[in-house]
Amino acid sequence: MVNAGDIEKGMYLLFRGEPCVVASKEFMNPGKGSAIMRVKYKSLKNGNVVEYAHKTTESVEEADVDKVELTFSYIDGDNAIFIDSETYEQTPVPLSTLSGREVYLIPDLKCWVLLFEEKAIGIILPPNVVLTVTESQDAVAGNRVNAPKKEITVETGLKLQAPLFIKEGEKILISTADGSYVSRANQ
Repeated sequence: MVNAGDIEKGMYLLFRGEPCVVASKEFMNPGKGSAIMRVKYKSLKNGNVVEYAHKTTESVEEADVDKVELTFSYIDGDNAIFIDSETYEQTPVPLSTLSGREVYLIPDLKCWVLLFEEKAIGIILPPNVVLTVTESQDAVAGNRVNAPKKEITVETGLKLQAPLFIKEGEKILISTADGSYVSRANQ
């Protein structure tokens, strides 16, 4: 149990029986009454965000969430299959828990898999991934004002905006936080 006054961003807590990560917290001390901790919980099962105000004297139950580093192998139906590189044990992660982030998964990508009660409930991706451009239109002559961008497609099917100089076959660095182009990948 954790005292609500000691809640920190990034903690794993049980909120209404569901494992959540603390997305943000704000301490408030009104003139009257007891101090409160306003907390935004992000569900690890479905990604929903809920805000709740705890009295700082309340106790909140910690979620026993394990983080295990595994390697992505392949997608099989409704699951992304991750493998432990030491034991070769396979761990299926339901695609429904990935909330569309499966477009960043390529074979041999190392990720942190979140386990709650020995069941996979989500993943933590690396901040950036290197993907190969599969579709890119040629730049139009004269279209050079204000750093113009064009739509490209990468090997996983993700479509994003990138600078005009990016061509098919190039490897680029993409942010997994928002799916944006970061830079060309160092070869």
